[in-house]
Amino acid sequence: MSRVRVHNFSISIDGYGAGPRQTREEPLGVGGEELHSWFFPTDMFQRMIGNVGGTTGADNDIAARSGTGVGAYIMGRNMFGPIRGPWTDEDWRGWWGKNPPYHSPVFVLTQHARSSIEMQGGTTFHFVTGGIHEAMDRAKAAAGEMDVQIGGGVSTVRQYLEARLIDELHLAIAPKLLGSGEHLLHGLDLTALGYTCASHVPTAVATHVTLTKTES
Repeated sequence: MSRVRVHNFSISIDGYGAGPRQTREEPLGVGGEELHSWFFPTDMFQRMIGNVGGTTGADNDIAARSGTGVGAYIMGRNMFGPIRGPWTDEDWRGWWGKNPPYHSPVFVLTQHARSSIEMQGGTTFHFVTGGIHEAMDRAKAAAGEMDVQIGGGVSTVRQYLEARLIDELHLAIAPKLLGSGEHLLHGLDLTALGYTCASHVPTAVATHVTLTKTES
């Protein structure tokens, strides 16, 4: 049965998934990149960028679950790129170069229509103006029996949590304090929404917490 999943979503100890003052040079905001310091050395990430010889162990094993059995992705516009308002720069095709790591259809939430973009490796970006439910319907149709993975950012994950549409959420809690930025869980009553902690795995560089949705 197809599920909706979030993997490798890093947050600070004080709950921020991105820092303040996001720019093209610092897309995760000031200090935001440090939240992913557990992920960058892993064998999974190093292979993604064409290297070999990354770290193994629990962090890598958990990181490697991302993308497994996934047939489509959803992301917010801010995760796709730094452009705001109408698409005045259609040369922008994402942060990942000519061959993004998705290799599946990716549905990008936006308020401004744009034609789909076919990339190398089987990734096609589709731009959805009808909101989170339209994006989910299209992603599930594209994924078939496979899962849908929500990539982020913070606002997108929050919207799908509020709608109880996420079945599994993996958070990597980094030993960092940001103090401000985009808070993932502020104001969300996850217990009332039906979520429970299914597992927690501490490592030297992060605490990995997996939340799952109870059946209603």
